[in-house]
Amino acid sequence: MRIALDAMGGDHAPEEIVAGAVMACNTYKDVKLLLVGKEEEIRRELAKYQYPEDRIKLITASQVINMDESPTRALKEKQDSSIVKGLRLIKEKRADAFVSAGNTGAVMAGSLFNVGRLKGIKRPSISISFPSETGRTVVMDNGANTDSKPEHLLQFAIMGQIYARHILGVENPRVGLLSIGEEKEKGNQLTKESYQLFAKDKRIKNFVGNVEGRDIFNGSCDLVICDGFVGNVVLKTTEGVAFLMFKLLKEAFTRNLWTKIAALILKPYLKDLKNKTDYRQYGGAPLLGVNGVVIISHGSSDAIAIMNAVKAAREAVKGEIVRLIEEEINKDGENDGS
Repeated sequence: MRIALDAMGGDHAPEEIVAGAVMACNTYKDVKLLLVGKEEEIRRELAKYQYPEDRIKLITASQVINMDESPTRALKEKQDSSIVKGLRLIKEKRADAFVSAGNTGAVMAGSLFNVGRLKGIKRPSISISFPSETGRTVVMDNGANTDSKPEHLLQFAIMGQIYARHILGVENPRVGLLSIGEEKEKGNQLTKESYQLFAKDKRIKNFVGNVEGRDIFNGSCDLVICDGFVGNVVLKTTEGVAFLMFKLLKEAFTRNLWTKIAALILKPYLKDLKNKTDYRQYGGAPLLGVNGVVIISHGSSDAIAIMNAVKAAREAVKGEIVRLIEEEINKDGENDGS
């Protein structure tokens, strides 16, 4: 299995990207990594590690798309960038997946231009796993589409359902539509019209109706669907709350001698709590709906996050997620009234 990795993408590239690549290569023996980026810088980082040299190959890219650049302009002006060249490897069938912690907009736009959408897909979607009381809840879309239509949300649900079942191992994922109340009459025009589509489409196997923001975390559903504007607000708000929570905990446990002693006693439990809310454990978010496996990682990804992003790409390839989505999306989903 060949996975292309954007060695120049992210706040800590190439150091952490290369470190994560080595970790992934040493962990997953069936993976061959194609590190895309500036050869001299990548080789300098690789020289720090022991790794199977036959399973890490360099693909030279002389340009880097920075995090603050306009995606469309950068894609036009930087054809030799690590993002463009990495995505082309999928198009040319030289790689089975692409992973990047770089400019998210450029990865999304570049995926559409270089990899293309699957037949029948109107809009691709970013899916992100959130921690919940019972495990994980997948939320999509998380920013790929800020102005969605009901038929787009329906496709997000179909794709997310397949991802939850075949990659995350949820046999019959419960699908909820994010709204401001559980009643089907609640919500804006988008959610009301989407509700009707979800309720009658046979491809949605376990639609539980409208759900609220708290349901993402209480384990009452496995997949929550919304438009990208709302989903991105949910994501950034959750990140902010998690950061504040751990900051307040740190302040509380370092207040005096007694709180420091309490912190030592609770340290294993606090570590477990941190791991459950740590984005690094999930690695990256798949861009579902494009004709290839594309994983978008957090811009501040370190080596652990990159290793887990490679893991996510590996699982998506092995699970044949692209083929399954294309087959399901092109089925007739209209309810026959019976």
